[in-house]
Amino acid sequence: MSTLVKKPVIGILGGICSGKSTVAAEFAKLGCKVIDADEIAKKLIEKRNIKEKIAASFGQDILNKQGKIDRRKLAGVVFSDGDKLSLLNSIIHPPVLTRIEQLIKRYNRQKRTRAIVLDMPLLAEVGWANRCNRLIFVDCKQKLRLKRAKKKGIFNRNQLKKRENFQISLDRKTEISDNAINNNFDFRALAKQVADIFSCIVDNG
Repeated sequence: MSTLVKKPVIGILGGICSGKSTVAAEFAKLGCKVIDADEIAKKLIEKRNIKEKIAASFGQDILNKQGKIDRRKLAGVVFSDGDKLSLLNSIIHPPVLTRIEQLIKRYNRQKRTRAIVLDMPLLAEVGWANRCNRLIFVDCKQKLRLKRAKKKGIFNRNQLKKRENFQISLDRKTEISDNAINNNFDFRALAKQVADIFSCIVDNG
């Protein structure tokens, strides 16, 4: 029986709309598997048992006309109250983390997968930083992040600040990271930084 060789696990840190998913996508082009926690959460909150728990905790008006979770309305509620955010996290985080564990095991068995990238908004907050072999901080000025948030129609400056108040500070994320990627310029510069960092990760085993 061959020994299972564990793949390097790369964690992506950064502020909201800093370009973490863009960085993760570049790693994917280099042969990595990306685990997108947001996508996992979006699918899980529509599972019957989880949706019922959320509706029971935050009221039936959190559902839209189609009976699905109105994620924007839910965000408006929880990001205005730390206790409510903690309650939501207690419902959604366990199944999300379980799914991530399952995917890590699956990708570890795939010979062609060169590394596993965790694109998790609260990676450090849920204690997963120590599960990573390499932590990478995506540095992006607030002005640019706000511009991207507005372009996506997500939220304004106050909402951005409110959400980040519930996260570990950007300074702390920088401190615990092994590398930083400057995402204040063009895409080509970002892609080169990703490639250079990945070469170091692969070369160092």
